[in-house]
Amino acid sequence: MRVASVDLFLGSVVTFSVPGVVVFVSYGGDGNGDFRRRLYVKPDSQVHIHWKGAAEIVLASCTEYIDASGNIVPLDQVKVSFFRNAIEDMAASSLRCVAIAYRTYDMDKVPADEQQKTQWALPQDDLVLLAIVGIKDPCRPGVRDAVRLCQNAGVKVRMVTGDNPQTAKAIALECGILSSAEDAVEPYVIEGRVFRNYSDAEREKIAEKILVMGRSSPNDKLLLVQALKRKGHVVAVTGDGTNDAPALHEADIGLSMGIQGTEVAKESSDIIILDDNFASVVKVVRWGRSVYANIQKFIQFQLTVNVAALVINVVAAISSGDVPLNAVQLLWVNLIMDTLGALALATEPPTDHLMHRNPVGRREPLITNIMWRNLLIQAAYQVSVLLVLNFRGRSLLGLEHETPQRANNVKNTLIFNAFVFCQIFNEFNARKPDEFNVFKGITKNHLFIAIVGITLVLQVIIIEFVGKFTSTVRLNWKQWLISAVIAFISWPLAAVGKLIPVPQTPLHKFFTRIFHRSARSPSKNHSPACSSSLS
Repeated sequence: MRVASVDLFLGSVVTFSVPGVVVFVSYGGDGNGDFRRRLYVKPDSQVHIHWKGAAEIVLASCTEYIDASGNIVPLDQVKVSFFRNAIEDMAASSLRCVAIAYRTYDMDKVPADEQQKTQWALPQDDLVLLAIVGIKDPCRPGVRDAVRLCQNAGVKVRMVTGDNPQTAKAIALECGILSSAEDAVEPYVIEGRVFRNYSDAEREKIAEKILVMGRSSPNDKLLLVQALKRKGHVVAVTGDGTNDAPALHEADIGLSMGIQGTEVAKESSDIIILDDNFASVVKVVRWGRSVYANIQKFIQFQLTVNVAALVINVVAAISSGDVPLNAVQLLWVNLIMDTLGALALATEPPTDHLMHRNPVGRREPLITNIMWRNLLIQAAYQVSVLLVLNFRGRSLLGLEHETPQRANNVKNTLIFNAFVFCQIFNEFNARKPDEFNVFKGITKNHLFIAIVGITLVLQVIIIEFVGKFTSTVRLNWKQWLISAVIAFISWPLAAVGKLIPVPQTPLHKFFTRIFHRSARSPSKNHSPACSSSLS
């Protein structure tokens, strides 16, 4: 019999060139390795069942082997040890070990009905070993760097595979999931059958330590995902097979493969990696963090604008009954800050700095302590300077010789102009909330530069040419310079402010603790009575 086409390692259907041959193909697996079983009927009615799968599992079912001369020889303990050592040597070299075996079977024991054949459990004992093959599955270029970047970003990479634990260990060392051979011991490296036999409590305890799980089934991956989620972790899972669908669906973020992935896996996932490359996961993390960071930048920037404008107008209204920023001016401020400002900060491209931050937890506040520090420093500076101009502006600006109406208009226009300039300069500070160099990478964001330029041009037009509409007057070059200097000070002030350390505990937790402490403590009027009754 001549085999015309056989693909043992990819699970393709075997075809034969001999007419009248009946071929029955059965796919399966038991969680201990990837098995493919082939049954074909020879013209003389002899039945052969061929097996291909995990080397150590198939070897355990073999009782004979074919030697170099093509003879069938009984498999004694010496040869079993020899084959096992060969498997271990290949696995230690990161080779995926596959054994090929067969056995004969009586034709009259084969179910005749097609429906019965699909439910027939093929015999898996007394096999004859044909060969043990080591398949090299090298890491893609860039995978080791991608794993390192994920680890630096606080993302713990774990490998769950059906391969031999020794093979999985060697591959994990090659791609950097295991840092050294000393880490390649339990519980960092574990077999799927060991993990699934633990109780739920034991799995939760050990799940955080696992780096490599070998000889695992798809259900083991699901159990690991569930254990990690119960411990409060945000879990992302990659997979390409139909059996990976439960784990992809259960994970917080499911990533399926766009080329080799099945339709079931793609439908169960949240993100499809089009190039099937693990290095693309780094791009997912980088862009996800960039979007989150850009939202925080805009919130910090917008709150600074609103707090400063609110305090200036409220204090001025209470003290003198007159506000320096009228409704039209505030409308313009909100327009440039809400629309143009959001567009400028939201288009900031991702940077390597984001990959050195720790991951954000599920319950961490959107406004961090660093944001509160920057916000309060800038808002306090703007409020202080502009209120001083509001109450002492006539004398500080040398407007005593002007009429009261003219002096008031110039003062309010300068306050409005300086306030807008402060927001434009503070837009640069918002780009880098936790870095000193706020200009780093600014040339790469052409939209940011364009928006800042457009805002400056529009502000000049409003002050110089649209004064009637905004209730402003023209300013001379000295007053323009004063506005620019006031705004410029926000840059060194932001750099100095970043030297101020902030506590790790979120700000809202301090107020929560104070509230609970005050709620638990008894009032002074009742404390003597309580003390007396206890005594």
